[in-house]
Amino acid sequence: MTSAVGVIAEQVRERVRREGVDLRGDRALADRLVRDEVQRYAELALGGSVPLLADEAAVTRQVVAALTGLGPLQPYLDDPEVEELWIDAPHLIFAARNGISERLPIELTAVEVRELLERMLHQTGRRVDLSSPFVDASLSDGSRLHAVIPDVTRQHVSINIRRFRSGMRSLVDLVRLGTLTSQAAGFLHVAVRSGHSILVTGATHSGKTTLLGALLASCRPEERVVTVEETFELSVAGVDHVAMQCRQPSLEGTGEITLRRLIKEALRMRPDRLVVGEVREAEALDLLIALNSGIPGMSSLHANSAREALVKLCTLPLLAGRNIDVGFVAPTVSGSIDLVVHAELQRDGRRHITEIVAPTGRVEAGEVAAVTLFERRDGRLRATGAPPPRLAGFQRAGIDPVAILTAPEFGEALA
Repeated sequence: MTSAVGVIAEQVRERVRREGVDLRGDRALADRLVRDEVQRYAELALGGSVPLLADEAAVTRQVVAALTGLGPLQPYLDDPEVEELWIDAPHLIFAARNGISERLPIELTAVEVRELLERMLHQTGRRVDLSSPFVDASLSDGSRLHAVIPDVTRQHVSINIRRFRSGMRSLVDLVRLGTLTSQAAGFLHVAVRSGHSILVTGATHSGKTTLLGALLASCRPEERVVTVEETFELSVAGVDHVAMQCRQPSLEGTGEITLRRLIKEALRMRPDRLVVGEVREAEALDLLIALNSGIPGMSSLHANSAREALVKLCTLPLLAGRNIDVGFVAPTVSGSIDLVVHAELQRDGRRHITEIVAPTGRVEAGEVAAVTLFERRDGRLRATGAPPPRLAGFQRAGIDPVAILTAPEFGEALA
């Protein structure tokens, strides 16, 4: 922060304290007060009392960002190409644009980093302190905040802000981006419409949440969708939708609401489709039980491939307790999950769907048997020619998936 910006920002703060106003909820007021102080500073500069301002408009933006936004980070958060921003140390700040990371020309102080974190947490109602050194929260613009403080980190506060591409709202958008083909998008669209349960898999940053949101855009308008997440990330529009997120325990250690609890509560809310943002632990059991009861669902899962995801989904429920047996879990996974869609982040920063796999409903040699419907070959996602092993859901909806899978390209179903 330049000396001029700091001086003007402090003058505005003094005026705010004097007049008893709040700038956080009134951007127009903040703009007016900052412009007034910039003009006053510029007049002093003309008289030689202070250095001249090279760009009054730029200084105005910087002061407004310092007072109502996230200071020097705000321009990067306003940049639609920035997907994630993170702070390893006050002098080590990075951003990812279109899948590629870069170090930013910004240096803060430890006090400024902590103030930025407190400003972000103020709007979320969550906290971070020695008793709770981790925090996950959803910011007002839909971004996800994750922060860790010392002494869990070695020396500095660590902050990650994950943003989600606002323009990627449907499978059509992902086709335009080149993430998948129109044929694969058409197949996934009719699979969602016909009530199939879909597992989205991939590594970190592979686009799982974006893909999950695009799949939800294909839901029938009359569906009641209930989403449960650790922190709000999914955006669902045009349908009857209830969104719930977990809650941290209070200072007394009470009041915590876990993902397992939310899944159980969601089943009491008459869902036509249950969506779990991501399964990592024992909540996988509750998801499988819900899907096994006949409720279509979606979820995401970290995995290296679609088939490894099925193996992992058979393992996670065992964390729920000693009375859970793999002999129960594997058949439940095989019978409850209809499709596994795997995404990958390429070295050039582009994201692609690399395979779509359909469990057969059988368990062979202790593993969930599955058929590959789409795989990425020669740089393009292509249908293998194999038909879906279970056609009942498609038939009830009056859809012939084989016609889609055997067509060279398919776009009409997206309309």
